[in-house]
Amino acid sequence: MEKLASSSVPLSEEVRYPRFMNVRQVADYLQLNEKKIYALVNESNIPATKVTGKWLFPRELIDRWLLESSHGGVLTDRMALAGGDDPLLQRVLARLMDKVQAQANVSFSGTGVKLGLSLLARQRAEICTLHWGPAEESQMRHTALLNQYPQHRDWLLVRAFRREQGLMVRPEHAGRLEDLLQADLRWVQRQDGSGTQRFLQETLARHKRGLVALQERTVAVAHSQRDAASQVAMRLADVAPGTRGCATEFGLAFVPVGWECFDFALYRGVYFRKLFHQLLQILESEDSRALAERLGGYDLSEVGRVVWTA
Repeated sequence: MEKLASSSVPLSEEVRYPRFMNVRQVADYLQLNEKKIYALVNESNIPATKVTGKWLFPRELIDRWLLESSHGGVLTDRMALAGGDDPLLQRVLARLMDKVQAQANVSFSGTGVKLGLSLLARQRAEICTLHWGPAEESQMRHTALLNQYPQHRDWLLVRAFRREQGLMVRPEHAGRLEDLLQADLRWVQRQDGSGTQRFLQETLARHKRGLVALQERTVAVAHSQRDAASQVAMRLADVAPGTRGCATEFGLAFVPVGWECFDFALYRGVYFRKLFHQLLQILESEDSRALAERLGGYDLSEVGRVVWTA
């Protein structure tokens, strides 16, 4: 009798809908038929992952997907980015806005990497553009940065591109890196927490020089590389750290130092948004590749690759 009585007790939500649901469970959870679930999967419109040939659906991401799909797209029709700035990315975002028109809002704040991650952690931004050191060490460094935030368990890291980092210089001062570091030139530096400033610090360290040695020659602190480049182009300074693409944009000479990875850190739910995939599609389009070629210093061979997940 006790056995019969216990069998009539409704299953708890956790048992009926486990953390990772199969097709039958998620169909029941969403009150849809299984054929519709497969259609959503084939259209990449529902959070899912395939393990040994079997589709699984994380319940937490399904809940977030439902929330973001509700209220006429109140969350899915906008995308806020913060972090490191880039001339190619700015143009891609402008093309995305031109494509979606008033159907969505895409915003970008060039805050620098560290502030961008803080905004991401507090959900003031949904994507942080991240670059922190040489490309060959990016996997370790970017992961270490993300791990500083408890929210990193909900994040993904998606590759945008690789780009060439160095010094942007007035054409008459173009020369060897060693000569630039010793010459009596006016410098623009970047703010603390900027990936470009971090790259400069490490470059100076390799040449046995510190930031203190540049303090007397520093005439400004810029909060974006475009700001830094404009000050050099307007002859308010002679040299500033930045990328080859930005130097080209402002008609400046460029002294290469190395390559870095430029990645998107974002919430898992944001990864499934149509807006984000439209961004990736524009970034890997032929027009964007042609623009990257004109600017110089870009490698778009890994656009959209998921390079890390918690």
